[in-house]
Amino acid sequence: MKTIFCLLSLLLSTLYSAQKEFQPKGSDILETVDGDLDGDKIPEKIIVYNTKDTTDMGNIREIQILKKANGKWTILEKSRNAVLESKHGGMMGDPYQGAVIKKGILEITQAGGSSWKWGYTDKYRFQNGHFELIGHSLSYGRPGDYWADMDYNLSTGQLVYSKEVEDKDNPDNGKSEKETVIKKDWKINLQNRNSEERTFIFPKTKAEFHL
Repeated sequence: MKTIFCLLSLLLSTLYSAQKEFQPKGSDILETVDGDLDGDKIPEKIIVYNTKDTTDMGNIREIQILKKANGKWTILEKSRNAVLESKHGGMMGDPYQGAVIKKGILEITQAGGSSWKWGYTDKYRFQNGHFELIGHSLSYGRPGDYWADMDYNLSTGQLVYSKEVEDKDNPDNGKSEKETVIKKDWKINLQNRNSEERTFIFPKTKAEFHL
């Protein structure tokens, strides 16, 4: 029992040192997640910080991916463009919903709105030396009016749009529709995720997709 306690204390001490070494000054930790992201069967550590730096949309968030090698933590990658600011959720408040690791894929979910709501999940895979965006799933709308979904597989280029209208008597809601296209020219990673707004207009339905 004493040995287990000592090992646990050493592990916590090592993690605490890593967090303090790389933690932005004046920031708070929003979440930490463990999981293997590069296929070596050694868990990486994801830490999301709420920094003291601000924009008109609130506090800037920084995500760090730490890797342990030879008993020492190092930053595999970090970004201030992948997680939205603290007020980006509008009336719903903080848009950050959480991060998970599934089968080596990092998923980050964010959401916001008021009566009209939106939410999306980004999926990143470590490849070509970076965490590249390989999937994006978005839903938006208002209960009783309509819900629209966008699903983008950046690996294959398949972009799927669907809209289901609930209140068909309201002309502002338009009509239910679906469209699928192939779009392969966007290269997005953890570093440039929200550094600019990318817009695509579906050729048939004229639906707008923003990423």
